Amino acid sequence: MNYGDEYRRKLVSADEAVKVIKSGDWIDYGPLCGQVIALDQALVKRKDELEDIKIWSQCSFYLPEIFRVDPRGETFIWNTWHLSAQDRRVAAGGRPVYYAPMRYSELPRFVREHIKTIDVAMMQVAPMDNHGFFNFGPQTSHCKALCDTAKILILEVNENQPRCLGGYEESIHISKVDYIVEGKNPPLPQLAESPPTEVDRKAAGHILEEMRDGCCLQLGIGGMPNAVGKMIAESELKDLGCHSEMLVDAFVDMYEAGRLSGSKKQIDPEKLVYTFAVGSQRLYDFINDNPLCASYPVNYTNNIAIASRNDNLISINNAIEVDLYGQVCSESTGTRIISGTGGQLDFVLAAYESRGGKSFICLPSTKSEGNGEIKSTIVPTLTPGAIVTDPRTVAHFIVSEYGKCELKGKTVWQRAEGLINIAHPDFRDQLIKDAEVQGIWRRTNRL
Repeated sequence: MNYGDEYRRKLVSADEAVKVIKSGDWIDYGPLCGQVIALDQALVKRKDELEDIKIWSQCSFYLPEIFRVDPRGETFIWNTWHLSAQDRRVAAGGRPVYYAPMRYSELPRFVREHIKTIDVAMMQVAPMDNHGFFNFGPQTSHCKALCDTAKILILEVNENQPRCLGGYEESIHISKVDYIVEGKNPPLPQLAESPPTEVDRKAAGHILEEMRDGCCLQLGIGGMPNAVGKMIAESELKDLGCHSEMLVDAFVDMYEAGRLSGSKKQIDPEKLVYTFAVGSQRLYDFINDNPLCASYPVNYTNNIAIASRNDNLISINNAIEVDLYGQVCSESTGTRIISGTGGQLDFVLAAYESRGGKSFICLPSTKSEGNGEIKSTIVPTLTPGAIVTDPRTVAHFIVSEYGKCELKGKTVWQRAEGLINIAHPDFRDQLIKDAEVQGIWRRTNRL
């Protein structure tokens, strides 16, 4: 069937499309690399005739034009499922960015069952194929749930969006679309790779000691997970698999180095499974129309029961601080939100449920404050207001450049001792005093 006529009937300008938005509406701007641009620019023109427009976003990589005309967020209220560096800069400048707490695996259900009202969903997609389908590009995530729930669906076509094969729920048919807008085909956002630091490489080395041939990997965002991927590519490990919420350039490195075959996976064998990809153009070119890769909705990739079916699942994620009880904060500095829970808790749980699996929370032993003061990231108790991303009951391995500490099966004094042993040496004596005050210190094997 030729869908060209239907396409032309639904094709409108961005200015025409945003006329459907009315005061009080809840609208979705598209997640990740699928955030709309042409429609955002058109909506700016309606600022003075609208009020109380509530917008959903996720990990924004583009600075929306609506921020320029509404710097205080009085007309356009920005809500996000996960903050990006862009969102943090906006919030630091005084414009409200409202976070919606979640475990990422639950997001499609949140959209379908709890949000209930999405008046207009807008998202960037790849061009329509011969069968009338628009691929969501490198962010299957919860896009199909948005399409199923929204009263009005507007697609912004970008020829630079890669066609990411599924999986399932990776595309939407033209029959379910209300309006189509053709944008200016901007390039996808590039997530610059920072070379691993010496601290990153030392911490990564402690994780590699725990890995074996045939492991299945999940890598989070950040320097240390990236360093692990780079070092794996340089290692002798083989037949590794990928079942990850996020696909990053390090997976391409591992594949091209012959480390990543997926042949030992129990589900989706020989497939790189992911729900979104963010990285360099090299990554986007790699996933484009590549049957090696399988893009799934996040309630599949991050589902604990599904991910844990892969034996030897290795989960590697970053943290901001960890206290002596093993509570992990990965999303805030005190009450200041940095990112979100995302899928970290999903994969911490999934890795431990996996036969032979292990989860690693990585962090440098120190951090520098704005005034230049150096502080320990292993602390007596979390900073007041800090969010517990991973409770002490689920944390498995904590890793710094000074070593690794396994928490499972450990008493509070064993945890304190183990964590102090991987803290920066300059802070260990004070941490011991703090642990003594808290009644959790029993010196047995301090390094």
